[in-house]
Amino acid sequence: MKKYLIALDLDGTLLSDWQTISDKTKNYLKELDKQGHDIVIATGRPFRSSEKFYDELELKTPMINYNGGLITNKHDPNFEPTSITIPKEYVIDIFNSNKDIIENAFGEIGDDIYLYKDTEKIRPLLHYFNGAGLTVGNFDEILPSDTNGFLIVAHHGKAQIIEDYVAKHYQGKVLARNWGSHYNYVLELYTPETSKGNGLKYVAEHLGYTPENIIAFGDAHNDIEMLQYAGTGVAMINAQEVLKEHADIITEYSNEEDGIVHYLKNGIR
Repeated sequence: MKKYLIALDLDGTLLSDWQTISDKTKNYLKELDKQGHDIVIATGRPFRSSEKFYDELELKTPMINYNGGLITNKHDPNFEPTSITIPKEYVIDIFNSNKDIIENAFGEIGDDIYLYKDTEKIRPLLHYFNGAGLTVGNFDEILPSDTNGFLIVAHHGKAQIIEDYVAKHYQGKVLARNWGSHYNYVLELYTPETSKGNGLKYVAEHLGYTPENIIAFGDAHNDIEMLQYAGTGVAMINAQEVLKEHADIITEYSNEEDGIVHYLKNGIR
């Protein structure tokens, strides 16, 4: 049997809901780990809301957070972490220049959160737990350094205005990703260098894998580069159509039906 590096997105992929790995999936992945395969989490989430699943799977591999903006390994002091940040003057300008059409926003540095307004509505997006620090106020005053991530909640129907501002003033420096669907008023700012594909490449080279021995699973547009880099890019059947266009394989079962397990039992030889 060949040894594989298996890269897993969290929401809509590994998780059956936003906080649960099914027992079936968990037990099967642990068995693959015992067989010598390496399993890596690659998510847009921060470390603070990913560590629980990393620990449940008893992983020792690096973890990819912020869509490749932060890569760490808490078990390996010799692992060289990667932290890609957006200059704070960029995010402050983008926020201030569009402030009248922004409902809320927050930046993240490591696991600490820097929030414009603390409201009940924003709380589900913060993942405010696991020791995270929270500072609230105007970004000009509270941001101590460049951010790993920056999220903007626009007034409904206004997200495109902010996207156009970023494209016009920060071409080649900052990108704006619209979450789309029911969250088409949420924008994520990131650098052109930040992608799960680049993050997976960094981890793969560290662990000694070439793309042909990598299987990557995802469900959304932020997984495109990761599926493109992997020798086998797998989109969940519940994935966004834009991702399916870039996949080698589409699972027969969804994340709620242990789709990863169903594929790997036939896909690993």
